[in-house]
Amino acid sequence: MGEGLGSYKEYVAGMNAGLATVAVGHPFDTVKVKLQKHNTEVQGTLRYKNGLHCASRILQTEGVKGLYRGATSSFLGMAFESSLMFGIYSQAKLFLRGNLPDDGPRPEIIVPSAMFGGAIISFVLCPTELVKCRMQIQGTDSLVPNFRRYTSPLDCAVQTLKNEGVTGIFRGGSATLLRECTGNAVFFTVYEYLRYHIHSRLEGSKLKAGYLVDMGIGVLTGGLGGIACWSAILPFDVAKTIIQTSPDKATETNPLKVLRSIHKRAGVKGCYAGLGPTIVRAFPANAAAIVAWELSMKLLGIKRD
Repeated sequence: MGEGLGSYKEYVAGMNAGLATVAVGHPFDTVKVKLQKHNTEVQGTLRYKNGLHCASRILQTEGVKGLYRGATSSFLGMAFESSLMFGIYSQAKLFLRGNLPDDGPRPEIIVPSAMFGGAIISFVLCPTELVKCRMQIQGTDSLVPNFRRYTSPLDCAVQTLKNEGVTGIFRGGSATLLRECTGNAVFFTVYEYLRYHIHSRLEGSKLKAGYLVDMGIGVLTGGLGGIACWSAILPFDVAKTIIQTSPDKATETNPLKVLRSIHKRAGVKGCYAGLGPTIVRAFPANAAAIVAWELSMKLLGIKRD
């Protein structure tokens, strides 16, 4: 997939994929986080009826800016995270393939490469997503008292380190690790198999080459890969949100125990809080990521297998 184990170009292409993901998907992510936080709380009834109700409330009370709350840390985090993820995945896949013939996707290569990349990036994502989530749950409808709100992502990071220490900024690490390892394995498996079979069907046809055809395939494979990924890992993401946004330093950090607690008070629906905006976001955000990644690689002269 790359030109060599020392190639930096795959990391540049991955960075562009991350920027595209945030630009397209952050508003949906804000809605998802608010649903996960407020609709799984112990006290009171469900705050939002659904994703559309949540989005309309944000637009009414805060405007478009409210949908992009916490985007600064997302752009920084996702640019670095995607650069690492796509770069590590590409190079790990190249290393594991070795001298094996290029005769199609191999799960024994795709899955460990994706999981290895996911494990590495979870250490980057955990603190940036903690800041993002704590910023996103603020706003007019927030359950967070005014005196405990943050003025900026930097203020959030500084206050978290001051009040909770280094361990506080990495709260939710186990949930992030589970989500990223599982999610990336699912995403890249679906993406690689769909891409291979679509290209195989187009072999020899007039539609084989061209930027528009490649973009169309990227949109379809990235979008469906994203839906499959988030359908599999959403409960881990719900647990992560609850762990990272809890004001209690002694809150439970075991994601499986958190999910069990959510299931007791909100059922399966609570474990899949934010499903609507997550699935709606998954297709365009991941489609944008794959199109940006593949286009960047083509412009940088990286040959795909």
